[in-house]
Amino acid sequence: MRYVKHKQAEMARVAIWLSCVLLLAATCQGLKYGYYSRSCPPAEFIVRAVVGKAVRQNPGIGAGLIRMAFHDCFVQGCDASVLLDPTPANQRPEKLSPPNFPSLRGFEVIDAAKAAVERACPGVVSCADIVQFAGRDASVILSKGRVNYALQSGRFDGRVSLETEALAFLPPPFFNLTELIDSFKVKGLSVDDLVVLSGSHTVGRSHCSSFSDRISTPPSDINPGLATVLKRQCPANPNFTNDPTVVLDVVTPTKLDNQYYKNVLRHQVLFNSDAALLTSRETARKVVQNAFRSRQWEKKFARAMVKMANIEIKTAANGEVRRNCRIVN
Repeated sequence: MRYVKHKQAEMARVAIWLSCVLLLAATCQGLKYGYYSRSCPPAEFIVRAVVGKAVRQNPGIGAGLIRMAFHDCFVQGCDASVLLDPTPANQRPEKLSPPNFPSLRGFEVIDAAKAAVERACPGVVSCADIVQFAGRDASVILSKGRVNYALQSGRFDGRVSLETEALAFLPPPFFNLTELIDSFKVKGLSVDDLVVLSGSHTVGRSHCSSFSDRISTPPSDINPGLATVLKRQCPANPNFTNDPTVVLDVVTPTKLDNQYYKNVLRHQVLFNSDAALLTSRETARKVVQNAFRSRQWEKKFARAMVKMANIEIKTAANGEVRRNCRIVN
C-alpha cells in the first residue's frame, strides 16, 4: 500500500518537535535481567518455543517479528501498542496504519505465545516483553545463532494506540538520509544504530507499492538487472487489491546476515531509504565496514536491538499487564 507522501512528510516534521517534548530518554527504569525469575521462571523459554515453531515453519514470520519489535518501539515506546485491535472508541489504531497494514506479520505468533504464558503464569508477563523476546528469538533462528543477546524485561503495556502516531514516527521507505537520521535521533538512536538496524532488510518481503517509484520512474540508481526482475513481479501501478510482495534480499532472503550491505553497495536494494545510506561519506563508510565484517555487524545488531528495546519504557504508573494483547484490560 502506497504512503501518502506529502502528508507523512509533514507529520514527520511535527514528530521531531513532539518527540523532544515526550521522549523519556531511552530509560531502563524498572527493567532488569531475570525479571520473571520468580514470578514466571519459564516465560522466556515458552516464548522461544512458540517462536521457534512458527519461524521454522515460515521464516518470513521471523522477519515480521523482528520488524514488529522495531515498529512497536518507535510508537509510544516498547509497550505493545502495535498489537491493539480497533474498538468503537478507537477505530484506527497503529496496526491499521499504512506502515503496518497489511504488511506487518506475526500477530498470531504473539497471541500464541501470550496464551501459552498465561496458562503457566496468569497476569504476569507483559505483551511488550513478549514482543521483544519474540524479536530476539527470531533473530537467533534466522541468523543460525550468530545474533543472540540477553534482554532486560519488566516492560508494561500501553493503553494508547493511534494510526496518526505510527504515520508520524515510523520512517517510510521513501525517506532520505537526513529524514532517517532525524527519525532515529528523536528516539535516542544514533547514525550507527540507523545503519546497523537497516541490516534487518536482509530478511522478509516488501509490497511492490513501497518501491514502485524506483522501477517505474527513471532515473534510478537501482541495478538494471534487478529492476527488470522486479518489473516482471510487480504491476505497473500497485494498489490495495493488486500489490504482491517480493523478497527484500535476492541473495539470502531467509537468513539474517550482512548480505544487505553488499546489496546496498551493488545497488540491489528496494527502498530509497536503503539507497540513501550511500549518500553521505559517514554512512557509506559504515555500509562498507558492515559488508566486509560480518561478525562485527552481528554483535552491533544485537547491541542495537537491546538499545531499541529500551525506548520510552512504561511502568506500572502509566501501563498495565494486559490479559489479552489485542485489548486493554
